[in-house]
Amino acid sequence: MAPRFPPVSAYDASLRTRRTAAADLDGTLLASSSAFPYYFLIALEAGSYIRALALLLVSPLLLVLYVGVSEAAAIALLVFVTFAGLRARDVEAVARGVLPRHYAAGVRADTWEVFRGAGAERRVVVTASPAVMVGEFVREFLGAEVAGTELETFADGKRFTGRIKAVLVGKRKREVVEKLFAGGDMPDVGLGDRESDHDFMAICKEAYMVPTDKRAPRASPGSLLSRAIFHDGRLVRRPDPPQAFFALAYLPFGFVIALLRVFLNLPIPPHLVHHTYALMGIRLAVRGTPPPAPNAFNPY
Repeated sequence: MAPRFPPVSAYDASLRTRRTAAADLDGTLLASSSAFPYYFLIALEAGSYIRALALLLVSPLLLVLYVGVSEAAAIALLVFVTFAGLRARDVEAVARGVLPRHYAAGVRADTWEVFRGAGAERRVVVTASPAVMVGEFVREFLGAEVAGTELETFADGKRFTGRIKAVLVGKRKREVVEKLFAGGDMPDVGLGDRESDHDFMAICKEAYMVPTDKRAPRASPGSLLSRAIFHDGRLVRRPDPPQAFFALAYLPFGFVIALLRVFLNLPIPPHLVHHTYALMGIRLAVRGTPPPAPNAFNPY
């Protein structure tokens, strides 16, 4: 019989002192349980338009595998399509400059408050997502260690094969937590949102389930341990499958329109440009004091 854990709303910080905590990421610390948008960002930013399109096309198969076969099988295919052949330095750059902003925007306020308070001395995030993908965000924004899925590499570690050494789900999560806390007490608090988290939650002194709620209140940027000051990415919104489809469908048209807007306006006389701008959907706004005319007297 599957163990039953109380909901995270039952956590009472005043009952006793907790010093260590372990938690899942997607669906637990993050409001959404779907990691697809972050893989899509890796495929697009570190890979190419074609790779991102391929990932989007196999997304229905990923859902079938997740529901009908196993979580591990779905993750293995997701990782292969996303990472196969990518350079490690490109993925690390995206994990540093693109993903943190999207991750930070999805942190749940309730579970972050519990995780931060219960893990005053040590916090560990145990996730099926690749460590290379989530590590930067977990360390800088959550102040935690990360135990994630490890990926195989070739060419002296410079590129990913797309294969997984071991998917961190179910019993493997428990094994990792036991290894990280070997020689000491197990985590005071464990947080998870699905059955595959039960194994590691069962060895924690206290454990709480996080109910699915995509509309759960988000943690304020100031409550996290860092801020996403710089965002080096082409997509502003979190690319869930519908947004990802729209972005990929629009990119070719957007590129052509951008070229037309530039080159069609080059031969147009300056005093007529604002008319052609209006026809092409360009809004020209001039703020501040305009520069003097070329023939104006300037003693300097």
